[in-house]
Amino acid sequence: MSTLSKNTVNKLIKKRLKISFAESCTGGLLSSSITSVSGSSKIFNLGIVVYSNSSKIKILKVSKKILKRYGAVSEEVCKVMANNISKIGKTSMSVSVTGIAGPSGGTKKKPVGLVYVGIKKGNKISIKKYLFKNKNRSYIQKATVNKCLALILRFLK
Repeated sequence: MSTLSKNTVNKLIKKRLKISFAESCTGGLLSSSITSVSGSSKIFNLGIVVYSNSSKIKILKVSKKILKRYGAVSEEVCKVMANNISKIGKTSMSVSVTGIAGPSGGTKKKPVGLVYVGIKKGNKISIKKYLFKNKNRSYIQKATVNKCLALILRFLK
């Protein structure tokens, strides 16, 4: 358990906010980082891994049109994921993650290490784009989780 995870859980408890996650390229690592902290059940409502396009369509109601037009790794899909996980989880705050963790799957337009993180609190939504230079899958996943936790803390200020 990291200090970042602990600080995030404590801040959410202090603000009396519940959070839910929709994860793709992090494969549950974000949820795990929160649930590794004692007391996280007070703030963590739901975490789902929607790895395939079909699960993004079926569970998160991402339209086939949006997926086809922009691709799963896009600002547009990330935004729909953040909006819809907050509805499903009935939480005041939500985070969505979609990206290419590699080592394969990248293209010139969307290289390995490209990640979008969406964060929603109330009606405010923010999508951040990251491009990690280190192409190691584990590094990209862990770095993405750290970016998510830091974003949550920034949103709570």
